[in-house]
Amino acid sequence: MSRGAIAKINLSALQHNLAVVRALAPKSKILAMIKSRAYGHGLIEMARALSGADGLGVACLEEAMVLREAGIKNQLIAMSGFFEASEIPLFEQHDITAVIHNPEQVKMLTTAKIPLNCWLKLDSGMHRLGFPLKEAEEVFAQVKPSVVMTHLATADEIDNQDAQAQISKFNHAVKNLKTEFSITNSAGVIVFPEAQKNWVRPGIMLYGASPFAHKTAQELNLQPVMTLQAQLISIHEQQAGDKIGYGGTYTCEKPMTIGTLAIGYGDGYPRHARNGTPVLIHGQRCPIVGRVSMDLITVDLSNVENAKIGDRVIMWGEGLPVEEIAACAGTISYELLCDVSARVKFEYIP
Repeated sequence: MSRGAIAKINLSALQHNLAVVRALAPKSKILAMIKSRAYGHGLIEMARALSGADGLGVACLEEAMVLREAGIKNQLIAMSGFFEASEIPLFEQHDITAVIHNPEQVKMLTTAKIPLNCWLKLDSGMHRLGFPLKEAEEVFAQVKPSVVMTHLATADEIDNQDAQAQISKFNHAVKNLKTEFSITNSAGVIVFPEAQKNWVRPGIMLYGASPFAHKTAQELNLQPVMTLQAQLISIHEQQAGDKIGYGGTYTCEKPMTIGTLAIGYGDGYPRHARNGTPVLIHGQRCPIVGRVSMDLITVDLSNVENAKIGDRVIMWGEGLPVEEIAACAGTISYELLCDVSARVKFEYIP
């Protein structure tokens, strides 16, 4: 039996979004990012659906091995590379590309004497992973990577000049290197076409969410891939002065019809979604009232005609952007999508 919480995954929307990337970066190869269970959409299912991409980006060897065991033949790039020397033979055996980003990895690779397809990561200003730009040529000679990459820290902040500075510094550092290059994530693909290079690395835009705080997915011609739905399991009439939920954080100002949905933070819905966060019932927006609890959410049904127990309710997705829900919870769409829990039933729609 199901609790009624369902994530409907629209594979046609995924293909549409991949086509948007192709149109934006027609001269680049696409590394489709599917780390963290493909941003919560299902690692193996999304890998199969994105087989038309030129490569698939995962976080680590473990994710790559899951895909190889499932029969995925695409080029796989593990963005964190290897952590121990004992992993290197597995990278070679299963044809998995490792991103090299620190001196210890270079030492392990040199000692192992195993030919390994690598990408090399340089730090152009994010200061998280990667070799300093001044070491680019020296490390390149040691690693002999097929691609040299960097990562932009502020590409999603359209008016921030730091990303442009990163691009310029990176270009200068690698001008003498004879290989392929990769700079741009989803935001960078859209904002910096001059930096698309040989490979682009779209993530969130593939799943139909905007990488920008002040630009919607619809404005970017992206379609939501995940629609999270819950079931209406209770309807009660409450009176003015009645308090709703844990802590009584919402007080009815007038007689109200309150519905209870079988979904909560145990399913991955954000606990900190504030009063007034919308859900969609019969195409009508209804506000959350009271705290989100582990298994249940209460909403104001006063303006909805014919609501009945068993109705399906959209929590985000088609008709209700996940970015809007994220803003109401003080977070980003990436977190909401990745946090959908294992007790939510997934349905994949062609």
